Amino acid sequence: MSMPSPPLTIGQLSQRTGANIETIRYYERIGLLPVALRKGRYRTYDVTDVARLGFVRRSRELGFSIKEVRALLNLAAGGHESCADARDLAAVHLRDVRSRIADLRRMERALATTVRACDVGDEPGCPLIDTLEGNLGVESR
Repeated sequence: MSMPSPPLTIGQLSQRTGANIETIRYYERIGLLPVALRKGRYRTYDVTDVARLGFVRRSRELGFSIKEVRALLNLAAGGHESCADARDLAAVHLRDVRSRIADLRRMERALATTVRACDVGDEPGCPLIDTLEGNLGVESR
């Protein structure tokens, strides 16, 4: 039988997970992490908190919103029966990510065109400023 691991301080939890201390406190306030037990004035955590915070961090790194992370945490607690629901949530998120990537590619093309126009220097004024002002292709007065 293994001995329980000693409780962790918030600083130790931060070091183990790479999460900022303020982020840990925030996740507690909004309920993504349970309210920490206290030993005197200090918060204490255990291995389940390390695992949960790791789950939350990886979810956030993949771009899931706080609401989606909360849903994923609930699904994770439900076992394998929840896999289809988790997949559906991930599929919706993937569509959103792909849409944002397409938007970023459009922005990249527009900026590249504008920077090339700046490099050429054939146009009077500044092509970037003109584009931002909506004057591209409009005669100056």
